[in-house]
Amino acid sequence: MKAILLGGIAALQTYFIVYLIIDLVKHREQLSITAHKREYVWGAVIGGITSGLDTIGIGSFAPHTFLMNVTRTNDDKKLPGTLNVSHCISVLIEAFIFISVVTVAPLTIFSLIISSIVGSWIGSRTISTFSERKVQLIMGIALLLTSVLMILRQQGFLDILGKGNEAMSLTGGKLIIGIVGNFVFGALMTVGVGLFAPCMAMIYLLGISPIVAYPIMMGSCAGLMPVACVEFIKADHYDRVHSFSAILGGIVGVLVAARFVTGLDVSSLTWIIILIIIYTGIVYIYKGTHRSSPREAESHI
Repeated sequence: MKAILLGGIAALQTYFIVYLIIDLVKHREQLSITAHKREYVWGAVIGGITSGLDTIGIGSFAPHTFLMNVTRTNDDKKLPGTLNVSHCISVLIEAFIFISVVTVAPLTIFSLIISSIVGSWIGSRTISTFSERKVQLIMGIALLLTSVLMILRQQGFLDILGKGNEAMSLTGGKLIIGIVGNFVFGALMTVGVGLFAPCMAMIYLLGISPIVAYPIMMGSCAGLMPVACVEFIKADHYDRVHSFSAILGGIVGVLVAARFVTGLDVSSLTWIIILIIIYTGIVYIYKGTHRSSPREAESHI
């Protein structure tokens, strides 16, 4: 079962990588290192930092959004696509680690992953049609929602939900709830709401053992992101220079975080990032609800 699941995820990732390479080659005139030296450097740095944060359990989308704003490398209309494309490959690496070591009932993990993929496909096709102002507002709300979920997890409320859970699979009505929930979370992933925390809360509430949550979450992200990313690429809804450099930096970030960040005070770092996320969310809501020009709005960051 694991071999089939990992093979399916790898096939989706290969599909994404091939599509990405074709698109980059097709638009190679936009990828000049000389003309975009600053964007390449910041993309690699931001990708490395945020993928490292994701590896140690903090998340990547929200801090990535903040850092792009700080470094003035953001294109808000293309932000959802840029975030997904930038972290697609690094999430694959994380998924292979967790799925390889934890056994989950085939029907449960396959159905939840497939539903998240369908949700991301619909979500990515929808978000690509939105105006920049609407994307800004959605991102602001998504960031504030993310901060709330991170606070709940930081305070241990999500862990409490899973305490005493022993089930390794979902059946009947619980399986249907899980499928519908992961469909929604897959769609929300394409607008910047990370799947991990809400998916974890749902799985715990359905009685699943905490150890099973991680392969489901990682597998869902690794499966849905390639599908969503291809849709973003088709719609020209991502920043090519930033995404390409962030992918390279992200691979390094995952490997470094997995090997060398064992002594880091993750709790204190998480609280700092939560404050940053709240601030960034407020800024995006301001930009999405005020009629100032994009440059004027950016001056508030």
